[in-house]
Amino acid sequence: MKKPSKSASSLKELIDDAIRDLEVTPDEYNKIMDCANEDGHVDKEEKALLSQFQQMLSNGTIKRVKG
Repeated sequence: MKKPSKSASSLKELIDDAIRDLEVTPDEYNKIMDCANEDGHVDKEEKALLSQFQQMLSNGTIKRVKG
């Protein structure tokens, strides 16, 4: 099985940190988006992580809060 990219691993850590308290600040959100785009390519692992993250934001599992 193919090993996830380094950027996917970093992205997962950032998302896990945001999920831990069920809130995401603008700074955390920007770091997540920057991490996903930093290498200029969003691979399938990153797409899956971002999709799950966006779904949790949409359904209210994670709340966006002011920094």
